[in-house]
Amino acid sequence: MTGNQSIVTEFFLTGLSQYPELQLSLCVLCLLMYLIILLGNSFLIIISIIDSHLHTPMYFFLGNLSFLDICYTSSFIPALLITFMSERKSISFIGCALQMVISLALGSTECLLLAMMAYDRYIAICNPLRYSIIMNKTLCIHMAAWSWILGSFFALLQTVLAMILPFCGNNVIDHLTCEVLALLKLVCSDITLNILVMTVASIVLLMLPLLFIFFSYVFILSSILRIHSAEGRKKAFSTCSAHLTVVILFYGSALFMYMKPKSKDTKMYDEIVGLSYGVVTPMLNPIIYSLRNKEVKEAVKKVLHKQLHFWKI
Repeated sequence: MTGNQSIVTEFFLTGLSQYPELQLSLCVLCLLMYLIILLGNSFLIIISIIDSHLHTPMYFFLGNLSFLDICYTSSFIPALLITFMSERKSISFIGCALQMVISLALGSTECLLLAMMAYDRYIAICNPLRYSIIMNKTLCIHMAAWSWILGSFFALLQTVLAMILPFCGNNVIDHLTCEVLALLKLVCSDITLNILVMTVASIVLLMLPLLFIFFSYVFILSSILRIHSAEGRKKAFSTCSAHLTVVILFYGSALFMYMKPKSKDTKMYDEIVGLSYGVVTPMLNPIIYSLRNKEVKEAVKKVLHKQLHFWKI
């Protein structure tokens, strides 16, 4: 130990620890929602693979999004359930680093994937005759791959820069998970570089994709309004309504969580809202795409019909 610095081997997660009854309720609720996330997103992935009509760029990106949501929630919900049920609410140094890098990488990748999906919808609506040429298999793979690569790079960079810093002998994180901002509060050295990297990452992974999505939909809506028939406008809008709903839910929840005023009196409320943001959106994504998409409905009907026919035989 040197001065007030010490080697930290584990962290204690004290978020909502003063509300044991609430933790038990949240444990049951999170478990149920996690099961819905696993079932719903797995179902979408399987449907998009086995039905040839869904072998399109939109469902390729949707499959990536569903897989991402499964991995994202799996990075923290099982550990959170164990923490809720355990008296010793701790996580190892390596475990904390892994949880941080995985959740940051997947959250960042989701922002980029939503932007890629907006581009796909823009080409489908604004340039339908060249859609199959522009949105070819190679381009789709590159778009998805770079989304994962960029998200993972910035997550790894932020995590490494945070975990190599000296801690002030304090290993208590006042949060439910290993969140980078909560962890940086324990550091006893300059974090200017960390803040700079986080700012750049926020611009590249949050603001630029959001602007790209916004302008994509400006052009999409402009094209839809130029369609003469009401039926044509309805059909065109229906092809992107599910994606638009997911974008509003994802970014709307994020903006609400991070832009609302913070106060000590609302600490419990902030923790619950943060947890809801990480769980509710991945749970609703497959529901939204299933309810608002005719192709998915038709694919589900075909699968059910085949299964019923099989059982009759």
